[in-house]
Amino acid sequence: MPLVHETDYGTPASTSETMVTLTIDGNQVTVPEGTSVMRASMDAGIEIPKLCATDMMDAFGSCRLCLVEIQGRAGLPASCTTPVAPGMVVSTQTNRLKDVRKGVMELYISDHPLDCLTCAANGDCELQDMAGAVGLRDVRYGYDGDNHVKARNNGDLNLKWAPKDESNPYFTFDPAKCIVCSRCVRACEEVQGTFALTIEGRGFDSRVSAGMHEDFVSSECVSCGACVQACPTATLIEKSVIEIGQPEHSVVTTCAYCGVGCSFKAEMRGEELVRMVPWKDGQANRGHSCVKGRFAYGYSSHKERILNPMIREKITDPWREVSWDEAFAHVASEFRRIQYQYGRDSVGGITSSRCTNEETYLVQKLVRAGFRNNNVDTCARVCHSPTGYGLGQAFGTSAGTQDFDSVEQSDVVVIIGANPTDGHPVFASRLKKRLRQGAKLIVIDPRRTDIVRSPHVEASYHLPLKPGTNVAILTSLAHVIVTEGLFNEAFIRERCDWSEFEDWASFVAEPHHSPEASEKFTGVPADLVRGAARLYAKGGNGAIYYGLGVTEHSQGSTTVMAIANLAMVTGNIGRRGVGVNPLRGQNNVQGSCDMGSFPHELPGYRHISDDATRDIFEKLWGVKISNEPGLRIPNMLDAAVDGSFKGLYVQGEDILQSDPDTKHVAAGLAAMECVVVHDLFLNETANYAHVFLPGSSFLEKDGTFTNAERRINRVRKVMSPRNGYADWEVTQKMAQAMGLGWNYTHPSEIMDEIAATTPSFALVSYDYLDKMGSVQWPCNEAHPEGSPIMHVDGFVRGKGKFIRTEYVATDERTGPRFPLLLTTGRILSQYNVGAQTRRTENVVWHPEDRLEIHAHDAEQRGIRDGDWIKLMSRSGDTTLRALITDRVAPGVVYTTFHHPDTQANVITTDFSDWATNCPEYKVTAVQVSPSNGPTDWQRDYDEQARQSRRIVSKLEPAE
Repeated sequence: MPLVHETDYGTPASTSETMVTLTIDGNQVTVPEGTSVMRASMDAGIEIPKLCATDMMDAFGSCRLCLVEIQGRAGLPASCTTPVAPGMVVSTQTNRLKDVRKGVMELYISDHPLDCLTCAANGDCELQDMAGAVGLRDVRYGYDGDNHVKARNNGDLNLKWAPKDESNPYFTFDPAKCIVCSRCVRACEEVQGTFALTIEGRGFDSRVSAGMHEDFVSSECVSCGACVQACPTATLIEKSVIEIGQPEHSVVTTCAYCGVGCSFKAEMRGEELVRMVPWKDGQANRGHSCVKGRFAYGYSSHKERILNPMIREKITDPWREVSWDEAFAHVASEFRRIQYQYGRDSVGGITSSRCTNEETYLVQKLVRAGFRNNNVDTCARVCHSPTGYGLGQAFGTSAGTQDFDSVEQSDVVVIIGANPTDGHPVFASRLKKRLRQGAKLIVIDPRRTDIVRSPHVEASYHLPLKPGTNVAILTSLAHVIVTEGLFNEAFIRERCDWSEFEDWASFVAEPHHSPEASEKFTGVPADLVRGAARLYAKGGNGAIYYGLGVTEHSQGSTTVMAIANLAMVTGNIGRRGVGVNPLRGQNNVQGSCDMGSFPHELPGYRHISDDATRDIFEKLWGVKISNEPGLRIPNMLDAAVDGSFKGLYVQGEDILQSDPDTKHVAAGLAAMECVVVHDLFLNETANYAHVFLPGSSFLEKDGTFTNAERRINRVRKVMSPRNGYADWEVTQKMAQAMGLGWNYTHPSEIMDEIAATTPSFALVSYDYLDKMGSVQWPCNEAHPEGSPIMHVDGFVRGKGKFIRTEYVATDERTGPRFPLLLTTGRILSQYNVGAQTRRTENVVWHPEDRLEIHAHDAEQRGIRDGDWIKLMSRSGDTTLRALITDRVAPGVVYTTFHHPDTQANVITTDFSDWATNCPEYKVTAVQVSPSNGPTDWQRDYDEQARQSRRIVSKLEPAE
């Protein structure tokens, strides 16, 4: 198995539809207008030497290696910066060019270390390759004199030399090996959009600098790896390559972090992972990455990973390692006992949004065919279940409408309740590039996120609404569009129900929905709302992207429907550059929903009460499926406390840390008699588990993930499962222990079953995915190549449905006792509950959760930056350190939820969305006060967790 080769064409592809024909080295070549001579040459199979050029960035023309001769033109133009022209005649190799290129290479080599044999980039160094390509055999200039290579010159300190920067945990920066090609600087600017790097100095004194002459880890660098990927030498190189050596084969797979679904080449030596390199042909990420996907994979081999099954009788007992067979037999026996004793509905399962589609499908199948009930739910319950309901009502499908490429054609982008630079950084980089090109931005968020203002990007409007008032702000935006006649009547008459529109329009036009009237709820000045509404309605292609700041509210579903109303009323649906796009939080949260993980739906979002749908699965599975929806996660916990729900299988989720009202979750779990946790680590939920089944990482399995744009991507096994089984095999063996005759031999067979039973997946197979790279559902006879854009010719439900969205204030209110509003979110370096990222070097950037608080609120309470504070709500209290900032407005505080020693969700309440029970994480009334140590609850929690994680040492046989 060789390394996956990617051709670097030197400059980006032209999108022009006009074709140009020219001659290169006697070969006629036809390419799109605007193509560079360098890229046209590569199309003809002619590789021109280059160092500063790469097709991930715009042409730069500084290295002077790619010079060519063009008939009728004086001089030697750089092929990377020279566009093709009709009839152009180009020569890429002449005696004159050979001499010039050798001279250029001599200058580079004269100021470069000659340690090629011991250099980490040996075998993967473009400078080395180009020296060979131009035929360099000696250097006439010698290696004495001014240089950046040696720490001392003739015994004197060399002020041009700089030491290695090893501050970043994942890569090193060696200035001595830098050729100042500027590729790293340009990658940071053009690809990532952070502008953390620069070239300082002039002429021979030029050098790359991070920030204001800082080390990398202290600078604004976000460790996305774009600079490392762009570097043609060993100046910027992964520490893993230095330690392990160059990889010898690679496998294309999909990242297991957020919902962007980036494609990577896992580069290997044997079964050891050397590095993850973003794949340029990945249709979601287009060759870019973030710090998590690029570098934070070390959790898969972390010392805390559990590799053997364990059981215990009581949660106060220590764990005891057992064989797989004993574990499966024990689970089957316990679940049969519980159902016999308490009834069929006394057990259930929770599927994982971190596992593959195939594994998720099997868990819901186990619940329905093995447990014989519909008590199955997924983490989407606590994140994007309102998306499924709201978009299903308005459009007829429970997913976003666009692919990520669509943003390149957006003119106005609205971001509401999302923080893409932290939560979905690769998409954010693509968005920022479009904004730098001139698109306008509207941000609706209580907090001033990075996207509001960053290098060369600034929102036209930031609407800093009070938490919990999303519906009010969106309805007031609609009020302006309707009352000022900015709606798209032709689109509405053709694509939507006109009578429903008229009813909705009369509703939003009522005076109490005006920005002026809504201002007392939202806190947003009316003129900002009116300006934002006009910009979205009149600014061209308008796209809306939203996140958990929309869905995790008591009116989450209403807010999603209000977003759909805005898109329909302006005609921003059904073409490129527009649409409604939920930014999914986990790698396969879309897929877990697609696979039937909700208690009321079978795969493909078909209601459990539909006889024809149930008949399909009943015939295939050979069982009778109940037509009654099962329990949602909150219902399971309530029923457990009440004594009627006693057994739970949890695959790859940590509900004790991720779900709201931690004390209630703990009470529910403690009341159960058999909790089975299937995960990589003893997570927080495992504190209350009776059986632990070790899981496999994304590197150790085959399968598929479905990302936020409905893209089905292959996950490919790159190493053997360290625990012995992939997760789908564990679920299958559990099913077999319970008497089910499953006999899948490969996940491709599971996908074949999904395709045979789910119309939107009808043409999906592993062979087809290997051929296409990836596809976006629906992928069937009507859409054989998938569906990048939804609702092109009409809505799935027929006519788009306008729905009244009356603002109803949450029951969670501030008052004298709890005067502040807490909202929560993520930070770039950490992911979800931190189970993966806390076990990587990412803790360098975020070692603890902090509470962001405005200086006014902090001063009133005598709190200084870095002080320990107590955060209290009606549900509970915890302590953490304060971070004084103006990102949040007075009256609002913010924290992350990545660290279990903080357990931010002990603060959140049990209020939830009216339609889906999605918890209201984003609005909690709190008080903040100085503290001098952990709360009693934290001490008790820590002690319980410590006791729960004890493992009995295995007895070794006597000699």
